[in-house]
Amino acid sequence: MDSTGTESSAGTGAEKGKAAVSLTKAAPAPTPAPNTAEAPDIQSHDTFVIKKKLSLTAGEYVVSVARPDGSEGEPVAYAREKRLSLRGQVTVYTDASRKSVLAAFKGRDHEVGYMYDVRDASGQSFGSFYEDAGASFLRRTWQVRQPGTMKLTGRERSRMVAFVRFAWEFVPYLEYVPFIWPYRFKYTESGKPLMTVTKKLGLHTRYVLEILAPDIDRRLAIAHTLALDALEVD
Repeated sequence: MDSTGTESSAGTGAEKGKAAVSLTKAAPAPTPAPNTAEAPDIQSHDTFVIKKKLSLTAGEYVVSVARPDGSEGEPVAYAREKRLSLRGQVTVYTDASRKSVLAAFKGRDHEVGYMYDVRDASGQSFGSFYEDAGASFLRRTWQVRQPGTMKLTGRERSRMVAFVRFAWEFVPYLEYVPFIWPYRFKYTESGKPLMTVTKKLGLHTRYVLEILAPDIDRRLAIAHTLALDALEVD
């Protein structure tokens, strides 16, 4: 019976079935979505907490997504300031190992004083900011530029706090002591509020960055917030 055509046909059908199953198993699986714990999508978040770590060698910062209660959630970026840089230089990394660059900025001479270009890991500029010296006499004012998208004007809300901060920098040795009183910058375009940066009360330097416009590049917003602290005594 082993030589009958019936059994040969059955065997051929079984082999075809196995081949079909084998081909099905060999089909590539869909590419899994990125692990947000490894590569967080900062553009999908609107509120961040930026905390400065005490260090004798350099200014170090941890950027976290803010929880609904305002506390620090998942860390999404780490920054390091070169304190010996006269023009201010800060690099923002995606992880604590500081192996992958998220953004970086460094000052350069410009007609407005110092212009700070914000660049990605490849060195491509995607935004800039500078302090508006003329408008900063009473309240510190910054201009933040995101090419092709928006031009933000950021200004301290309280004139009184702005004056105290201004005087603080001229008191001997106090310029190297963190200003513990809270203050807030409000960023607008044509009068419309698009972003705020609030320094919280306390001995530890802590900021809350709130973004109200989805088109603002979070890397640019974070870099500028870091500059508010890192450039304070430059």
